[in-house]
Amino acid sequence: MKVVRRFQTKEVAEALLNGDVVAFPTETVFGLAVVYDNIYAFRRLVDVKKRNPDKPFALMLADVEDIEKYCFLTDNAKKVVEKFMPGEITILVNAKPLPEHVTLGTNVIGIRIPNDEYVRSLIRKVGKPLLVTSANMSGFPPLTDYKEVEKVFAKEDVSYLVMGECVSETPSTVVDIRDNITVLRQGKITKEEIEESIK
Repeated sequence: MKVVRRFQTKEVAEALLNGDVVAFPTETVFGLAVVYDNIYAFRRLVDVKKRNPDKPFALMLADVEDIEKYCFLTDNAKKVVEKFMPGEITILVNAKPLPEHVTLGTNVIGIRIPNDEYVRSLIRKVGKPLLVTSANMSGFPPLTDYKEVEKVFAKEDVSYLVMGECVSETPSTVVDIRDNITVLRQGKITKEEIEESIK
């Protein structure tokens, strides 16, 4: 694992394009990421995370304008996107055709656009979305300090760790907005705020 600073974007982007697993800070918690369209990278991420391989990862994008390239948005979903993205929210929506390992046959995808300019610039440099999960072993709390990430994943297949701080230190709210509003994980953004945004 190579520990790098934020300005080393080109090196980290190249690692992602090569199928490597990378850890970086977001505004919520540290994330583990791979490029979305490489099944071998997906398998590496599953192995690093020690996670059940039948649980999909979120698709992280750089810009709101890119969302509908990968999924279908209802009118309510568009209102939620307009109000809260970029930000501390992951929305579950119906996916457009994507590699099978991305949706794992569910035709549903979680979309996240972080409110972190470094991460967004990294995704732009890569030129395609990332599959991202919180940086922790499955079943353990998410990590918010790069030294903790380095310690936990020192012996795992993580190529790069980007130094930095997580501002809120709370995982994003995860909400299913395909039909009704169903909050699957409560973060800083509440169900009440989401419901208010679609009135």
